Amino acid sequence: MNRQVRRVGLILTIMFIALFAMASSIQVVRTGELYLDSRNVRASYETYKTQRGAILVGGEAIVTSTAVNDDYRFLREYESVIYSPITGYYSVFSGTTGIERAMNNYLSGQSGAQFFEQINALLDGTPVTGAAVELTIDPDAQRAAWDALGNRKGAVVAIEPATGRILALVSKPTFDANLLASHVYGDVLDASRNYSENEDNPLVNRAIGGDLYPPGSVFKLVVAAAALESGNYTTQSSFENLSEYVLPGTTTPVFNSGRSTCGSGERVTLETALIRSCNIPFAMLAVELGQDRIRAQAELMGFGDELEIPMAVTPSTYPEGMDLAQTGLSGFGQFDVRVTPLQMALVTAAIANQGVIMNPQLIKSVVASNLNILSQPQPTVFSSPISRETAGFLTRMMVDSVEIGVAGRAGISQVAVAGKTGTAENGPAEPYTLWFTGFAPAEKPQVVVTVVIEDGGGIGQNGTGNQLAAPIAKAVMEAVLE
Repeated sequence: MNRQVRRVGLILTIMFIALFAMASSIQVVRTGELYLDSRNVRASYETYKTQRGAILVGGEAIVTSTAVNDDYRFLREYESVIYSPITGYYSVFSGTTGIERAMNNYLSGQSGAQFFEQINALLDGTPVTGAAVELTIDPDAQRAAWDALGNRKGAVVAIEPATGRILALVSKPTFDANLLASHVYGDVLDASRNYSENEDNPLVNRAIGGDLYPPGSVFKLVVAAAALESGNYTTQSSFENLSEYVLPGTTTPVFNSGRSTCGSGERVTLETALIRSCNIPFAMLAVELGQDRIRAQAELMGFGDELEIPMAVTPSTYPEGMDLAQTGLSGFGQFDVRVTPLQMALVTAAIANQGVIMNPQLIKSVVASNLNILSQPQPTVFSSPISRETAGFLTRMMVDSVEIGVAGRAGISQVAVAGKTGTAENGPAEPYTLWFTGFAPAEKPQVVVTVVIEDGGGIGQNGTGNQLAAPIAKAVMEAVLE
């Protein structure tokens, strides 16, 4: 009998240990995994019981949480579609994107900085209220960029070069975050399907991600910087002034715009080539410099880096393993060079800020419900890719590009504007990608603006960066300066 009792006791002990181990696994080891499991409806309900913090621009709320009579208690509401690519959406059915995702710990009241609030909430039985996140966006600059871009597909980025604060971040076409934040499953499903199946990809933030763009002639700023930084070139270094240049080892010709020479004379300087945005001298320069030196300069300016603003930024790329012909094409931003508008804004910011790039940042401050400041990011240096002298030379050439060159439509009365246009090819019969990047005032820059327009702005291969992109940048610069 005693033996049987011992056996039963042993079996019960083993079962108890197994049960304890399983419970511990669920409650401790797998807590995070189970909490994030999409099938865990209770966790989803619990998350929505927290009054999520607001997102603000210029001191005004652009995203709020409103109390509702359903299982989720609070509905996320978005003021305007002009901010959708920045804020993203917070959806019980479709997940989270944008600032809603990147700053979720603060917005949901779950950050470590809110530890004492969480303890107080636990003691008195009330949920933590999420912290408010204020963005660096300038509402006037954002509206100006949105309006100026109009119905064209593309993006606009504006940065304060001395601090890295992002003043405008526009991407078109865009989406209505309210449709995805609804608590009605069928409505969210329909909206999500419509946006996902739309060939224009409205859910993609073109300013920082997506398929990236060929930069065309705005990449000449990187190549010119590489040349000047090498110590082997000056603004007066010259190249044979041809109307047609055959790429090394091929029968493929390269032309300047208009298929003419780069001004008059048998030779053309680096300065003239940048001001007039001539392709042939920059193809020659790229072949002479070599891909490694250009790549090194590009990487110093952020190419290949996984930036966070705090949303993740798709790294821009300068290709490896090119032959001389491909290197020549890369000299004016063609072949497989691909960039985000934010990356080109950082290149331009290096010039505007006397050779120093500040880390780009969208967050101005994070404030708890009790008004304690939880986070207030300060400007930090990303890199110093060029010398002060090189930045000065490039600034002078960019000012001349606006005043006497091919970027004239960016000009502002009584303000010195520095700028560079780009018209990138996408294939023999494909519309061009149009660019402008620049800053103002040139002598004491307050804002860098980069604009990209897809599909030739709707006019195929008939549009240019100066014609369509430069006026958009001008409108944003004026909004900031005024």
